[in-house]
Amino acid sequence: MSEIRKVRSEELKAVSGELKCGDKILLSGVVYTARDAAHKRFNALLDEGKELPIPLKDAVIYYAGPTPAPEGKPIGSCGPTTSGRMDRFAPRLLDLGLGGMIGKGERSQEVRDAVIRNGAVYLCAIGGAGALACNCIKSCEVVAFEELGCESVKKLYVEDFPLVVADDCHGGDIFSDGRAKYCRV
Repeated sequence: MSEIRKVRSEELKAVSGELKCGDKILLSGVVYTARDAAHKRFNALLDEGKELPIPLKDAVIYYAGPTPAPEGKPIGSCGPTTSGRMDRFAPRLLDLGLGGMIGKGERSQEVRDAVIRNGAVYLCAIGGAGALACNCIKSCEVVAFEELGCESVKKLYVEDFPLVVADDCHGGDIFSDGRAKYCRV
């Protein structure tokens, strides 16, 4: 069994060269949520030559649309969204400095190429475990596109958020590697 590594979100891109497909990490620090609607707006802002509402350099985006917070909690259920829906936007954001992405499911070859090209990382969270994931979120603040409701961009502070490296900057891909290993059995 591999060791679980603790990583700070602001250091994720700096340590991405040390991370390999299949590694388990506990992520702590600032993470931004953004799903389809927010990504479309990010793209439109960039097309217009405007700044994004979040700092992109070395940032981590979590593909999630959290539910409203129950009393006494900073956030409701916060499970990952299928990442492939953001594939048409991800290479551009990675080329502009995005350090990492969190979601679920396989990514396109264009995204995997952008991860390698930019020394970034794609991490998978456990799908279907949003109620458990919210226990790692210590604060939540809407920072952009409030009118989008659950799809607004939120700034989260996470502690020991359990994740698996799905695509590393060396070309490792947990999905294709897993299929290849299964087919050899």
